[in-house]
Amino acid sequence: MGELEDAVMTRVWKWNRPVTVREVLEDLQQERSIAYTTVMTVLDNLHQKGWVRREAEGRAYRYEAVSTRAAYAAALMNDAWSQSDNPAAALVAFFGMMSEEQRQALRDAVRIVQGPETHEAPQAPQEENPGAPGEATGR
Repeated sequence: MGELEDAVMTRVWKWNRPVTVREVLEDLQQERSIAYTTVMTVLDNLHQKGWVRREAEGRAYRYEAVSTRAAYAAALMNDAWSQSDNPAAALVAFFGMMSEEQRQALRDAVRIVQGPETHEAPQAPQEENPGAPGEATGR
């Protein structure tokens, strides 16, 4: 995503509802000078790329995010990681760049993905009945 696409998507994700070109334009204009047609083109491009869906409302469209910002970030990380010729080294370097808070978030995420842990000790195998199956031992 380019810088302007990211600025538009940031608003779509933040508002978490269908938005119009006009709403995005008015919010963006608080930071920069930008034309209605530029915002309309960016939202159309995001629609073509599959990041937003749109629904006609009169002569205009309302745009809504297809996925979350977290899913977008995950897709970026996966894309970058898959392009590495040494994925393990890339992960080690990435982890080395993380703050302690980010490393804790990673540990939490790994626990979620792995599912609930069982804290029970493994059971010792039970001794089998020395008699034949279904046969009384006479004890």
